[in-house]
Amino acid sequence: MEEKKEEAGASSYRYWVREATADAAPPPLPRKLNPHDIAHSDSSNPPALGSLWNRAGTWEEKSLTKWATDRLKELLVSVGSLEFSSGTAEIKDVSRCVGDAFLITVRNKKRVGYTYEISLKFEGDWTFEDNKKKVKGRLDIPEFSFGELDDLQLDVSPIEDSELLQQQKQRICLDLKQFLEPIRMKLCLFERELKDR
Repeated sequence: MEEKKEEAGASSYRYWVREATADAAPPPLPRKLNPHDIAHSDSSNPPALGSLWNRAGTWEEKSLTKWATDRLKELLVSVGSLEFSSGTAEIKDVSRCVGDAFLITVRNKKRVGYTYEISLKFEGDWTFEDNKKKVKGRLDIPEFSFGELDDLQLDVSPIEDSELLQQQKQRICLDLKQFLEPIRMKLCLFERELKDR
């Protein structure tokens, strides 16, 4: 009878182990996967989008903000200059570019998105009644996001120049609104590049 008690007490099955014992397995250590590990794994599954560790294609989010901010600045400065009936203007600099961009992999499908606000500095020359005026100012593009470029708005900041008449300021603002279409084209290019990342 004593032997049966010893056999029952020496069972190898445990529901909960509170202390590490000599016969307990060590916890697994994480290690970085390399292409060789992936090539020798189960090749019956199609390759997953995203990281190597995410073979099931579950939720994965990656920030593209640094790349997107740099690319937006580069594209918008390259808009160049426009000629109007009474003058010319050129985008000189991107003074403000605030927002974020991201790539999400969910259910093995890739989705991209972004939200930004931008301010652009411009300089231009306008001629009113044989008087040439140098004008500087700012163009603001309020919040815009992926897939909504048809609703893009361009606001001209008030032009601070006491010599300009109100009628001349209105004319300059109307001229500057013509930058909307070239800016929209650059942002469409940005969206295409973002999708390809």
